[in-house]
Amino acid sequence: MIAIEHEYFLSLVERTVAETATIQKVAHDVAELDCLLSYAQLAEEQNYCQPAIRETGELFLKDCRHPVVENLLLTKNFVPNTIEMNTTEKQLVVITGPNMAGKSVLMRQVALTILLAHIGSYVPAREAVISLTDKIFVRSGAADMISAGLSTFMVEMVETAYILKNATEKSFIIMDEIGRGTSTYDGISIAWAVAEYIVKRSLTGPKTLFATHYHELQKLSEKFPDRIQNYHMLVTEHEQKPVFLYTFIRGSAPHSYGIAVAQLAGIPASVIEEATLLLH
Repeated sequence: MIAIEHEYFLSLVERTVAETATIQKVAHDVAELDCLLSYAQLAEEQNYCQPAIRETGELFLKDCRHPVVENLLLTKNFVPNTIEMNTTEKQLVVITGPNMAGKSVLMRQVALTILLAHIGSYVPAREAVISLTDKIFVRSGAADMISAGLSTFMVEMVETAYILKNATEKSFIIMDEIGRGTSTYDGISIAWAVAEYIVKRSLTGPKTLFATHYHELQKLSEKFPDRIQNYHMLVTEHEQKPVFLYTFIRGSAPHSYGIAVAQLAGIPASVIEEATLLLH
């Protein structure tokens, strides 16, 4: 029985090897068809649009959405936003506003939309014009590498250095809270200098979304009015508490509502009261 089974197995292997090229081609074609069908189904079900691809450096996303977050919300009430950038007068956008207001979601949805367009998919927007992009760089979050002897701030700086050395005018950059892992004035200085470097390196530069809680950085738009613009995530107040509207609008945020967010997180009332006094 074992000998017969082995003989049949060897026969099957020989027949398979003889048809390897055909099997691989069929598998490749089926995989490609499956991928394209998935793109089409997703575009139909999620109301995606066909992006117009350009080589001019422009980026225009009308009513853009986050392809993952919008499907995770129980209420399904994701707030779309419109983003317009290019490699000249709208190259770097400084984004301010409180935590929980949607800065990180907005930046990542733009990056994901660019990525989707480059892999051949429709995109989560009402209208989209996307220029060819060679790389997407993201500096976001806080994590250390203690086994390599790297602190959280060192990891942040290593990643920032890599971006500054490798980004080209066709790249897209997300900078989320640069300089927060050190002292306030050190952090502001580094963040300011990084933003300046990105816009001063050439006449045209990588499109950059630059989120920060250092409101001093909004003065960069005065120094580079032809390259940097200020935007913020809209917040209103109700009974002295922030209400996040998740809307991306032109202009500067008045403050970061840090203490209010801490209160929403459940920090003890005595701590909130003391923090408020210290702030004043």
